[in-house]
Amino acid sequence: MSVHFPDGAQRPDAGIHCQTCSLSAICLPLALKMEDMDEFDAIIRRRAPLVRGETLCRQGDTFSQVFVVRTGSFKQVVLDEEGEEQITHFHLPGELMGLEGINENVQPGFLIALERSTVCEIPFHQLDALAERLPGLRNELYRSMSRHMGEDHHLIRLLNCKSADERLASFLLDLARRFQRNGHSPKNFRLPMSRTDIGNYLGLALETVSRMLGRLQQQSLIELKGRELHILQPEALYQFSESHPCLGHALNRQKG
Repeated sequence: MSVHFPDGAQRPDAGIHCQTCSLSAICLPLALKMEDMDEFDAIIRRRAPLVRGETLCRQGDTFSQVFVVRTGSFKQVVLDEEGEEQITHFHLPGELMGLEGINENVQPGFLIALERSTVCEIPFHQLDALAERLPGLRNELYRSMSRHMGEDHHLIRLLNCKSADERLASFLLDLARRFQRNGHSPKNFRLPMSRTDIGNYLGLALETVSRMLGRLQQQSLIELKGRELHILQPEALYQFSESHPCLGHALNRQKG
């Protein structure tokens, strides 16, 4: 029987181990040798499942751990000084959460489950010490940080350089790429987030998101039933998402 801690975490003897996890090929232990895997596995706490809408950590909490999504999905919500909510990230299985807290030693936002979800909790001081001795783990940690920076740059480009249609098309293609990385179909998957959340993330009104989804369906680029998405023409959707390069937008603004 697993031993439960007050914070919902469990010891790594809960019957799930990195060696047998289906996400090991895309998670932090990716580059570890088998003899190092047990050492990494020993620092992990596997938390009890979270239900949809449950908060994993809160903005302003002291930074002491990072998380890897095992199942389900999460959104990161940041509150500004006026109390307005802004979704800054969506996290899927195998992805690392909480790295942004390293700089200021506090959690930068709320991590909220979008559906029934489970995570691996990794105390950062132990991860940092282990990474000092295991170059493969250190390099994979650096790659995860680089991916996070790339996602931030991608979001900035979406918000500053693309029309509403292009933002939505780019967002769907990015989800497809990430689901494919997880071993799922890049053409058929379920949207874990609501249209309201998509609009918040992309800086669009709910009505705009619904209208754009309808337009993509009318053009036979996608088919959407509830949250079940089918990308019918990936190449055409990509061309649609890149129809107005950022440079063109910048030049148009200068001319105006």
